[in-house]
Amino acid sequence: MIPDYPELKPVELEDREEVQAYFELFPPDICELTFANIYIWREWEKPCLTKINSNLCILCSPPDEPAYFLEPAGENNLDDTVNLCLTIAPRLSRLSDRFLRKLHDHYLIKEDRNNFDYVYLTRELAELSGKKFDGKRNWIRRFEKQFKYELATINEAYLQDCLALVKQWGQDSAEREAETADNHTGAAVRAIEEALINFRLFGFSTMAVLINGQVEGFCLGEKLNPQTAVVHVELASRGISGLYQFLNRECARTAWQKFSYINREQDAGLSGLRRSKLSYHPDHLVKKYNLWRL
Repeated sequence: MIPDYPELKPVELEDREEVQAYFELFPPDICELTFANIYIWREWEKPCLTKINSNLCILCSPPDEPAYFLEPAGENNLDDTVNLCLTIAPRLSRLSDRFLRKLHDHYLIKEDRNNFDYVYLTRELAELSGKKFDGKRNWIRRFEKQFKYELATINEAYLQDCLALVKQWGQDSAEREAETADNHTGAAVRAIEEALINFRLFGFSTMAVLINGQVEGFCLGEKLNPQTAVVHVELASRGISGLYQFLNRECARTAWQKFSYINREQDAGLSGLRRSKLSYHPDHLVKKYNLWRL
């Protein structure tokens, strides 16, 4: 059971059903608000759960930024809930427009561009039609001409291949970031490993691309709200040209086909990732905000 404030508890697998029940009642727009996302990043974000005015409140304490509460899930006495959160942490973060419109008190609010979510029309990513996607189709054609591939949903038979791909991706990324002092790559590797190990428990939709019987790319995601899937992981071997573009298209055609939109999460302020996400021409960005006391 998630305790009432002032008690807080670290997130555990046993909290899944209760947390997801809140998100079913109050469907989120932002990628952070799924139990799976909260759980797989727990080593980095240190999330703790509590209830304030019967609203689910999630306190995060990452090592690289001040502690913050995520957007509370619920609609009971929200201003009182927010003000109590602000006695525990200096701010609330990753807040959506929709949540802010429910508040009546006055706060200091600023956009958090690095955490805006990129949301795409599933149909557009599945079809890649029109001049604006010429480059993507060209990469995919090259891949399809060069490689014989198979598509499969992830199961236990492919799990070790997927984990090996994550390990290799982490080593390559760490080498590229050797001059930085942060641990984001290590945290990302652990989060992806957690997502893979628990893919059945989380009810993820999955797809893997096999070349010569070996997994060379895969995606993991789930329902964010009734109209939108959220992609938590999309990973491919860097040395295979066109594989990322192919994987993106095939996931839209299969894993996410029943959703109108695909939320592909944020760019974290990384210029290359921002260019990549913009190159797929998002339908819209989900703005997020930080909130402090005036």
